[in-house]
Parts: sequence; C-alpha cells; structure tokens
Amino acid sequence: MNINSKEIFKTLNPNRVWLPVLIGLGIVVYLFISDPDFTAEKLKLVFDAELWPLLLALLVILIRDTGYVYRIKVLTNHDLTWVSSIYVIILWEFASAVTPSIVGGTTIVVFVLMKEGIKFGRALAYVMLTAILDNLFFLVMSPLALLYSKEELFPNAEDMQVQLGNSLQVLSLLSYGLIALYTLVMTYALLIRPRGFKWLLLKIGNISFLKRWRHHLNNHGDEVILASKQLRGKRGGYWTTVLLFTFLIWISRYAVLNCLVTAFAELSWSDHLLIFCRHLMMWIVMLVSPTPGSSGTAEFFFNQFFYEFLGDYTIVTNILWRMLTYYPYLLLGAIFLPRWIRRVFFNKKEKEQKSATPPVEMLK
Repeated sequence: MNINSKEIFKTLNPNRVWLPVLIGLGIVVYLFISDPDFTAEKLKLVFDAELWPLLLALLVILIRDTGYVYRIKVLTNHDLTWVSSIYVIILWEFASAVTPSIVGGTTIVVFVLMKEGIKFGRALAYVMLTAILDNLFFLVMSPLALLYSKEELFPNAEDMQVQLGNSLQVLSLLSYGLIALYTLVMTYALLIRPRGFKWLLLKIGNISFLKRWRHHLNNHGDEVILASKQLRGKRGGYWTTVLLFTFLIWISRYAVLNCLVTAFAELSWSDHLLIFCRHLMMWIVMLVSPTPGSSGTAEFFFNQFFYEFLGDYTIVTNILWRMLTYYPYLLLGAIFLPRWIRRVFFNKKEKEQKSATPPVEMLK
C-alpha cells in the first residue's frame, strides 16, 4: 500500500465537497422537473413534518456516531484517546463522502490511524476488519429482509416515479454478489490463511499480462500477512463487542429514515420493517455507485423505493434525509481537517522539539 501524503491530501481536500453536492442537487432538480405534478407549493410540505420524529432522528444519528467512535476505540484496544477516535471517525466519514463507494477510502483511513500513533500493520488490520464486519451485516441482513418482505422488497412498477423494470433486482443481486465475494476473500486473507492469499496473488502475478504488477501483488501479500498477525489471540469479548457495535451502528443508520418517514406519514410496525428492508436493498445498490458518496445515486433511488409510503412528501423527505446523513459529514470534514493537520503535523512536532531541548539548568 502506497501511503503518499500528497495523494492522500488530494482526496482529503475541502474543495472536493462541491462535486458531490452539485451531483446530488442536480439529481434533486431533475426529480422536480420530471415530476408532472410538481409545483413550488410542494417545497412548503416540509413544514408539515411532526417535530418529535425529527428530534428522534437526531438522537439516532448521535447513537450511531457514538457507536462508531467507541467501536474504533475497541478495535484499537483503546490505544486511541476519545479525541483521536472522534477525529478518525469524522475524517473516515469525510473520506467516504468524497470518494466513490466502489473505490473506498482504505488508504486514507490507514494514513489517518498511523498519524494518530497506530503502526501500519495494526492500522491496516483494523481497516480491513471493519470492512469485513460492515459487509457481514449486509450479508446476514439481506436474506432476512428478503424472507420477511418477499415480493414487497422491491417497489412495484406503478409505485416508481421512473420505470426501471427489473433493474433494481439485478443491481441488488450484482452488488450482493460482489460484496459476498469481496468479504469471502478478505476473511480468508486476513483471518484464515494470509500466506495462502499471498501465494494466490503471486500465482496471479505470473500471468503474462499481469507480470508488471507482480511486485505490487507481492507487497500487498506481505501487508496482509502483517495485518493478520495483529489480530491473532484476540479474545471472545473483543469479537463480541465489535460485532454488537457493528450491528448497532448500521441499525441506527437505517432507523434514521424510519424516523423521517414517520414525520410525514402514519406507519404500522409492518411498514417500518418494510422500509428498513427496502433501505437495506437501496444501500446495497448504492455500494456500487461510481459517484462520490453515492451522491445522485442515493437521491434517485430514494424516490423509487419510498414514493409508495411518502407520496407528495417524497422529495422533501429525500432532501431532509441527505441533509442529516450525508452533507453534515462533508461540512465536518472541511472544518476538522485543517485542525487535524495542525494537531498531528505541527503540534506534535513542537512537543517533540520541546522534549528534545534540554532544560536551561542543564546547559549551564
């Protein structure tokens, strides 16, 4: 893994927030224009929202983010302070918001953890393990969602604002298959046989048209072996805690939307479960989005999945959902990134220089 500071900061650039914002707003404008029943009065429907579900949504977001912060502390054996953990999560969310979901921000997060005092092997192990845990949630919950909702898991053609045929089912199946394959390979490499994984990479590197990357594949195999060593001997309590917090984090993430829909529509418990299941499917589709933070993709598919429940309130709920769950992390990243840079690059250097300078008494 090439940890290049210049390349990292090209990605962690506050100026990059404008692209996903413009894409997201562009799709929202398109949805407005393409709606034959749209009038300017529909924007005022946001004032019809009940207050208590909105407040509950904010509470659920706080629970989710607290879960993220605590999980990274547990993953790192509490070597990170609370302040360091908060910085890591904010920058992690920011990196996810400005890079395509299909690409991910593994290198960026490893870099951030290293600057917070975690050695490379451990940082890589924690990021890889987090990816496995998060994907495990999708792999477990998606079949359960299908079993519960069956034919209602995907919206009917008449409930869609844009006719997509079987595209949603195909995209979901494709994304689920990619997630399953990726998780299987990552689990095998990190937790089962890292040396076998390196052997496989070297075999791939022997293919004639891939020989130019053999050196990189060899290095990647070494990195995985190093990362795997960091997780050996972890006790059951460690795995139980990180698994429980992973499920808490993702359930909270999805529950935010349930709160927002409740602000505009009366729902039964079965409706809540169906919305949760559809949100899960929509997120799986978003994972293969080529846009930064799934901007545009999220706004477009939101209308397809939830118009049935929200009707005229769909677009205003769509905007509220992204305002609460996506755009704040762009803003927080732009605010906290300069502070983090001062903290890990300049403040630490000043402290090291002061500690290296002998007291005046010793110089006499």
